[in-house]
Amino acid sequence: VCCRSREPVPAGGTLRLPSAVISFITGVILLAVGVWGKLTLGTYISLIAENSTNAPYVLIGTGTTIIVFGLFGCFATCRGSPWMLKLYAMFLSLVFLAELVAGISGFVFRHEIKDTFLRTYTEAIQNYNKNDERSHAVDNVQESLSCCGIQSYTNWSTSPYFFKHGIPTSCCMNSSDCNTQDLRNMTVAATKVNQKGCYDLVTSFMETNMGIIAGVAFGIAFSQLIGMLLACCLSRFITANQYEMV
Repeated sequence: VCCRSREPVPAGGTLRLPSAVISFITGVILLAVGVWGKLTLGTYISLIAENSTNAPYVLIGTGTTIIVFGLFGCFATCRGSPWMLKLYAMFLSLVFLAELVAGISGFVFRHEIKDTFLRTYTEAIQNYNKNDERSHAVDNVQESLSCCGIQSYTNWSTSPYFFKHGIPTSCCMNSSDCNTQDLRNMTVAATKVNQKGCYDLVTSFMETNMGIIAGVAFGIAFSQLIGMLLACCLSRFITANQYEMV
């Protein structure tokens, strides 16, 4: 009833729901990317970040916020309220600018991410103790990518952990054929562990998945821009129609 009583002219109806629906869909996509990033890239992000990072949670929170504002946009178009639509368009413009800045920053500093990962991964190996979060992340990377060390398994020879326990068992090609005695001897360990380093594999994996994220982010930013323009056009249409009615 509320929608019908405030419906302007049928011509404006074509602009109504698309902007809100676009925002709602992009919010769902961003939420899904945040969850996917947390589950798939969480280990790698924890190694790249010098301090703990909440990047996946930021994406999840942003996606949820966009979904809520998408519902607000649906309500605003249903009510035919120009000021609500302007507020909705303002929110979309802020999201668009934030995504634009984030995308440009990621492109400009993409090489620094590699340098940061090399430094933090080296530190993680030097401080490896098998118990803390970063040690678990190192084990996860070495097991999932079948790699060992930074450039090769020999990088572990400088780690304090090596002098007490040898190379971590996460480097083993076959866990049933690995024992502590073998892992303490670099010559014997060469036949027991993966010899390829993790640095090139991780950076290649990150670049592949970051490309997917960048593509999704670009699509989301473009759709937000379209939604913002549609909301502004609808607001002007409703305002002009109200003046004509008066």
